[in-house]
Amino acid sequence: MGQPLTLRTETGDEHLDLGEFELRARRGEVAPGCLVRFPAVTGERFVPACELELWKALHEPRRAHFARTFSVLRFPWITSALIAVNVAIYALSIRDGPMDIDAMVRFGGKVGPLVTDLGEFWRIFTANFLHRDALHIGLNMFVLFNVGGALENTYRSLDYVWLLIVSGVATMTVSLFLSDAVSLGASGMVYGCLGGLVVFGLKYRSILPSRYRRVMGEAAIPTVIALLLIGLTSAGVDNWAHLGGLGAGLVTALFVRPRLLADVEHAWWTPAVRALPSLALVFVVLFGQAMFADQLPTLRVERDDGFGISVPVPRDWRRGANRLGQLAYYNGLPGLGRATFAAEAVQTGEAADPAELARRFVDESLKPDVLGPEVLKVTAAKPVPAKVAERDALLVRADFEEPFGTTHLVAYFVPRGELVYQLVFSYPAAFPRYAHVVEQMVAGMRFEEPRALREARARALLFPNSQWALGLLGETLRRQGEPVEAAEALGGAVRAQPSNAELRTQLALSLLQAGQIEEACTAAQAAVLYAPRSAAALEVDARCELERGNLDRALARLGEARAQAPNDDRLKQVEAKLRAAVRTP
Repeated sequence: MGQPLTLRTETGDEHLDLGEFELRARRGEVAPGCLVRFPAVTGERFVPACELELWKALHEPRRAHFARTFSVLRFPWITSALIAVNVAIYALSIRDGPMDIDAMVRFGGKVGPLVTDLGEFWRIFTANFLHRDALHIGLNMFVLFNVGGALENTYRSLDYVWLLIVSGVATMTVSLFLSDAVSLGASGMVYGCLGGLVVFGLKYRSILPSRYRRVMGEAAIPTVIALLLIGLTSAGVDNWAHLGGLGAGLVTALFVRPRLLADVEHAWWTPAVRALPSLALVFVVLFGQAMFADQLPTLRVERDDGFGISVPVPRDWRRGANRLGQLAYYNGLPGLGRATFAAEAVQTGEAADPAELARRFVDESLKPDVLGPEVLKVTAAKPVPAKVAERDALLVRADFEEPFGTTHLVAYFVPRGELVYQLVFSYPAAFPRYAHVVEQMVAGMRFEEPRALREARARALLFPNSQWALGLLGETLRRQGEPVEAAEALGGAVRAQPSNAELRTQLALSLLQAGQIEEACTAAQAAVLYAPRSAAALEVDARCELERGNLDRALARLGEARAQAPNDDRLKQVEAKLRAAVRTP
């Protein structure tokens, strides 16, 4: 390419092509009075550069001033203050020993369940000032001083603070949704600064002094990639958080201008207006719990066909083992902050007794050696009446002491036919808002048809006149606490096979539970007629006589039943109680 332009300098004439002249003009390296010969415009004459329309279109005094005076050598006071705060908090957090998971939770690390369940949004902010160990804080502070210090010299103070805040909040927010780990550290702000450095270097490359072009813009990209690769190959690193901070820094830097190119602020209130976004974001994060916690947590419904129960649990809770129930969920925390739910359907026999089960639960399950090796002491209150899904229930509250604090336990015992549902919640006393979560879970709990009952209904539909299908349906309904519907099904089964004493016994039991005493007694007598040696039929007949008030006749029938089943411990207990009742005046 030819050399159409000539610059006259103190050292002599310098020949440039058009592209290089334009680049120098944009950088402010061609002074207004510099003599220029542009044959296509001036012929052979030299004229001041300021007379050329090309120079006028390219030259911006502010950009020229930027190119001449840009520097990052000013001491970074904001960055240094931020480092001092991090170091002070680190010294405070390790005074009782290294930072373990419980300490991270206690001091304000990003703990997903405590944010999404309880609305502790402030953790998204405070987690940026906590560090695990000396290496963690040392590396972060070293990079922050160098990269953040450079950006502090580049942008206005409020813009730099805005980039730091957005990067820190974005770091923990991305981690909140994409990582289950307990996260902490200033690395998100560090990556935000790195992202800002890349964007600044690329955006203003044309006017940056050459010594800064070598470390900013695309020159910083290998450093960013190297740090990301180190994180990907290291254990215990929240890489989603790093990407969140990096992305926030990249985006934020697109919309802020360097201090040397920013408009002069004449009004006293302009800085206050620019500070509002930072203040608003910090306010929402720090005080979001008071504003939004009542709308939390987001619940998902979990159903168990075997138990016939559906319960809403917080969205991020996971399935886990629990010695207090087969159906168990917890919030993912191993120690401090752990909240759990466990359900168990306990088969209690014909007459479900929630009071007896509650007593056994307190006496047998609420013991330190049963609850776990770290449980030091258990204190339980007496059962009190309650309601769960419009069903009568008993409520037991207890507290147990552990090394990291007190845990509250709430247990409901809900009878349903021959079953008692044992529903146990536990949560740490240090996080009392979990009581609200328990209330929401209890309010949304529903008792549905278990799989066994649905299968029994299906068989009855497939074989509508079969005594065995109707008998199975009736017995299943009775066990599930539906005596009226059970009596209807069992009545059909008896009509299909009148001589079946077992079906008549089940019918009598269903009618007794439905409160139809005379009909039950008629069915019981017929069962004894068809099977005079059936202990089950004799026992049901004894119960009918007892309901009629004939204690002696009931005791006689019970004696006959005992003679047919002498090893039945339950019959022994029933007979003993009845004899005691007869002797009582």
